[in-house]
Amino acid sequence: SVDLRDGNQALVEPMGVTAKTEFFRLLVELGFKEIEIGFPAASGTEFDFVRKLIEEGLIPDDVTVQVLTQAREHIIGRTFEAVRGAKNVIVHVYNSISPAQREQVFHGGREEVKAIAVDGAKRIAELAAGRKENIRFEYSPESFTATEPEFAAEVCNAVLEVWRPTAEKKAVINLPATVETSMPHVFARQVEYMRKHLAFPDAVVLSVHPHNDR
Repeated sequence: SVDLRDGNQALVEPMGVTAKTEFFRLLVELGFKEIEIGFPAASGTEFDFVRKLIEEGLIPDDVTVQVLTQAREHIIGRTFEAVRGAKNVIVHVYNSISPAQREQVFHGGREEVKAIAVDGAKRIAELAAGRKENIRFEYSPESFTATEPEFAAEVCNAVLEVWRPTAEKKAVINLPATVETSMPHVFARQVEYMRKHLAFPDAVVLSVHPHNDR
């Protein structure tokens, strides 16, 4: 479930900690075993909500919570502060890699953008080392559908080379349709391409994140 992030973004008046907690309880009751609980470095409300769930023991032992972070060092650090003490966590890191984002946002080329992803992956691995929590890793090449497939695979594989996932502790590669720019059959072929070209095929969970904003 990603309702606590994407659903909250769509609201005119975003939920506070009390409403988020009630929503989380409902998702648990419905049977979700992996629940994205937000972007804890984004605001005090987001951070406090994550801490409340952990400190008050509201996360069942068989539920994995997921938190989102940009591939930026201080944001990653704040995210790890938020999940301290959670039993099972997926830390989901992302950066945008499309030509438009490379040019307009990062003012760089392929190597600069790939370095952002790799540096973020390294920082997550460093912070997770030695922690008591069961921490799994996830990476999203934001704006995937607007990116050259071979470059998307190159970036994801560079991240996977840092993490070196195993069949026992798999990494997640999430392929987001950040803005719907592809027809469904094109998106399917893009996902198929990635499945065929990702490293560590037996150690990667491939997921998709579609939007419906067009």
